[in-house]
Amino acid sequence: MTKTIMLANPRGFCAGVDRAIAIVERALERYGAPIYVRHEVVHNRFVVEQLAAKGAVFIEDLHDVPEGATLVYSAHGVPLSVRQQALERGLTVYDATCPLVTKVHVEVKRMHKAEMDIVMIGHAGHPEVEGTMGQVTDHMYLVECVEDVARLEVSHPEALAYVSQTTLSVDETRDIIAALKARFPLIASPRKDDICYATQNRQDAVKTLAKDCDVVIVVGSPNSSNSNRLREVAAHKGVEAYMVDNAAQLQTAWFAEKQRIGVTAGASAPEVLVQAVISRIRELGPSTISELPGVEEHTTFALPPGLR
Repeated sequence: MTKTIMLANPRGFCAGVDRAIAIVERALERYGAPIYVRHEVVHNRFVVEQLAAKGAVFIEDLHDVPEGATLVYSAHGVPLSVRQQALERGLTVYDATCPLVTKVHVEVKRMHKAEMDIVMIGHAGHPEVEGTMGQVTDHMYLVECVEDVARLEVSHPEALAYVSQTTLSVDETRDIIAALKARFPLIASPRKDDICYATQNRQDAVKTLAKDCDVVIVVGSPNSSNSNRLREVAAHKGVEAYMVDNAAQLQTAWFAEKQRIGVTAGASAPEVLVQAVISRIRELGPSTISELPGVEEHTTFALPPGLR
């Protein structure tokens, strides 16, 4: 029987990822290789390897960057301590932090200045979490799950606020926020929801996709938070869901007796990988392709003045 490959919309690159990649490419054009990038500029192996081939050098420690060199901060943002270190080393810096992450940084600084304790909802060790929590020196706490809320001890429960990692699942944060409000009735919310528009749109698209599919394939790298959340969202809808870095990771058994195959991609996964996945699925048997309707995204973010 002919299979139907259903493509979620929107999928793949968001405005923040487009901007971050463009900053590295423009810096390479302007200054030549090497350009140093703190952490993977976006969490996608294919993108990182492509940029590395052009002369980008990905580092974690600024001591690996020669004095006076050009440095790009990844889309996930950095702690204030990293900015200070770059200044002391005389580095030329271009900031590829997603503007929506920067919004959260500004919110954290405002809350801290108002002498509030701050709870961050996020995943320990993720660079966005480290960058956001690194905007202040104290009175900030991380919770990863509802159970963490029960164990949380804050200094000023009467002056408390929360922020979220931008790439989390809306469903995931909803339960944690409810637990925070139940335990700390005076806790203040951000001025605007921290989950970014692209994360929300892609999760909504996967929920629609999962209703009509027998299996969902998410294209994304293992360290991509938003890609992992897409797979979880599909699985929570009761459909088999798998995440792959590339077409070579697809397993024939996933498609046995499956007639409707959903495909989407995380915000850091390029469309070329999606098309390769589609081609591999079509090799397994006759299939048609159906592009699902979805939200049209027109958001763009300007490059830093020195690279425009």
